[in-house]
Amino acid sequence: MGAAQVTVGTSPVQELTVVELAQSPAGEQTGKLLADLGAHVVKVEPPGGVASRRTGPFVAGHDDADHSLEFWAYNSSKDSVVLDAASEEARAELAAVLSSADVLIVEDPEWLGAFGIDLEGLRSARPDLVVVSITPFGLTGPWKDYRTSDLVALAAGGMLNSCGYDDHSIPPIRPGGNQGFQLGASFAWCALLLALIERRQTGRGQLVDVSVHEANAVSGELANPYWFYPKALVKRQTCRHAQPEPTQPALFECADGKHVYFALILSEQKAWNSLLTWMDDLGMAADLVDPAYQEVAHRQRAFGHVQELIEVFFLIQDSETVYHEGQRRGLPIGRLNAFEDLVHDEHLQERGFFLDMPAPDGSLHPYPGLPYRFTAFETVPGAPPRLGEHETESGESHA
Repeated sequence: MGAAQVTVGTSPVQELTVVELAQSPAGEQTGKLLADLGAHVVKVEPPGGVASRRTGPFVAGHDDADHSLEFWAYNSSKDSVVLDAASEEARAELAAVLSSADVLIVEDPEWLGAFGIDLEGLRSARPDLVVVSITPFGLTGPWKDYRTSDLVALAAGGMLNSCGYDDHSIPPIRPGGNQGFQLGASFAWCALLLALIERRQTGRGQLVDVSVHEANAVSGELANPYWFYPKALVKRQTCRHAQPEPTQPALFECADGKHVYFALILSEQKAWNSLLTWMDDLGMAADLVDPAYQEVAHRQRAFGHVQELIEVFFLIQDSETVYHEGQRRGLPIGRLNAFEDLVHDEHLQERGFFLDMPAPDGSLHPYPGLPYRFTAFETVPGAPPRLGEHETESGESHA
């Protein structure tokens, strides 16, 4: 258990002290990004812990505050301090920690208010403090007091309409990974870095007001420009971008029952010829070697026939062979890993992406590391904290 270790160089955030009052992936991920890069992040928790500690699944079936994989995913490298807002001593402790903090991440102003602290008063007393507020709908507006969830964020922001399958008798499908909350964290992270750059130049902090809803509403990919300009509505498609009109399927089953993703754009002559040569080498090109198929228009008219031959071509090969051979031939093709297969992915292994993270009982578990690397410095994330593991300066964790 412990903070991230700066192993090479000097991290630009390692001197920062960050106070985090967050219970959803939006705020917790924002704090994690700072903590994993070496900042000292103090995670304030109520008695019993934040909500994410009670969210499963749990490591080895241990249904307690220290074994939640949800909590582990978003809280590496942080300190955990339990403070009860009803305790005068705890309120004084939080005020003391904030008096020397560089950044405050807060999701619920009422939680902060329960400690006797309001944002305006805090910013007046600490004009150099960067406050990052990450709320469902922002600090102002008619929806400012509404609550949200990842599903609500995706639906209200419009993203959900693009998520699902070709069969539109099935409702839209919420994607995994808390992506609605992750969008809020992404916007918060970018805005926070800009605020820190300005603080370094001017010495002044500022309030960064992030709305998870607005982050989703402006991230609709093709849906927004299609509506703004030709007034067209995109339609969700299985494993490919939502478009106003259907595009060719890109998911193919292989002989071993696994799938690959192959984005064949019929108008790309080089890719077509590479695929044709590959199929011909295995005696599977059939009539696609007819010179007529060198014309884009003919390929498009015969799209259904081309698709059927490609499906059979992949069905006679295992996914590993298809993946490597397709890559060797310069084709945009990738293997779809099941969750449990990710730790065995050769690219992620070569990158050293997964870490061995200790559980409270000392056992080690694979854990995703940093999604980026820097030439100027390197850090190794620390394990998520046990509930109330870290004491405040007074030597107590107030529950």
